[in-house]
Amino acid sequence: MLFDFFPSRRLTWYLGKTFAVRILAVLVMLVLVLMMLDLLSRSGDILAVPGNGEAELLRYVSLRIPQLIARFLPYSVLLATILTLATFNQNSEVVAMKAAGLSAHQILAPLVLVAAGIAVLHFAFNERIVIRANAALSAWEKTDYGPVPRDPSTRNNIYLNDGNDILLAARIDGTGPSTVLHGVSFYERDDAGMIVRQLRAPEARFAGPGWRLENPRLFEVGPAQSRELAGPTVVAEGVTLDQIALKRVDPDAESITQLARSIAALEAAGRRTAELRGKWWHKISGPLSAVLMPLLGAVAGFGLARSGHLLARAIIGMALGFAFFVVDNAALAMGGFGGYPPLLAAWAPFVLFFLVGETVLIRTEE
Repeated sequence: MLFDFFPSRRLTWYLGKTFAVRILAVLVMLVLVLMMLDLLSRSGDILAVPGNGEAELLRYVSLRIPQLIARFLPYSVLLATILTLATFNQNSEVVAMKAAGLSAHQILAPLVLVAAGIAVLHFAFNERIVIRANAALSAWEKTDYGPVPRDPSTRNNIYLNDGNDILLAARIDGTGPSTVLHGVSFYERDDAGMIVRQLRAPEARFAGPGWRLENPRLFEVGPAQSRELAGPTVVAEGVTLDQIALKRVDPDAESITQLARSIAALEAAGRRTAELRGKWWHKISGPLSAVLMPLLGAVAGFGLARSGHLLARAIIGMALGFAFFVVDNAALAMGGFGGYPPLLAAWAPFVLFFLVGETVLIRTEE
């Protein structure tokens, strides 16, 4: 015996190996089908860029597959649970194990152990591979699948507020005092929010305070007149370098430690971080959801197969599993809007469905 909670070593190995193989098979099937469908929808946009060809299609596939694996691994665990337990039930293996004195929890224990290992691998895969694929694919998509700037600090389409006024930049290069804004538009607005003047310039540099527009062109809304200004003009004195640096934090492209540092920096600058905190907690609770899947799909493995209810039980297991994913996404969205505290938004669905799964298993099988 491994532990009192587990069946014999041989049976534990048999159940765990069968479950792991089916998780892999389901995951490969899902990723291949979804990747083909996604590539069909994106290949036209990729090949529309002059110079793009087969190499760029393969590059897109290499960046998209890690995202698909990370997103659908918990689904694969759920479907593999239902497939494994339903097969065991149909072949009377569950009946044999129960006749040997094993409880439903002991039958599920090897599956939960494998799912826990999958959760650890999922977390490591996210931290080492998925965040890099997300960052690379996001940068490529912002250029419409064209050449990506080599400068990793380059960002596109930045929107900043200076009181009522708005500063827009098509691209930002550099960091710190050497930051340069390209394709700049500055809108001066009155107290009612109406635009009074517009200034456009090919680039702007930090003037400390403010941003110095080079060769600006002024458009005044009232008289509807446009003219070139004689020299550089400083605008947006309230927009600081810290605001530029912290304007965009992509939680899907940062590791859990990087995201923690970004959240701390944003909070020090007085920025709202509820959504990012929810995403930080979800980096842990998301992969851990794989541990729930054997419990939620367990209803498919018990009961008499000859009673004709096996299909209904499998559907109930799938419904419980997919309900978890719906509630999890909804709670995360509500946390982003401030409806729930970040910790509750990330962990409440996990705790709720753990209790639901345990209740169903105990009331029906124990």
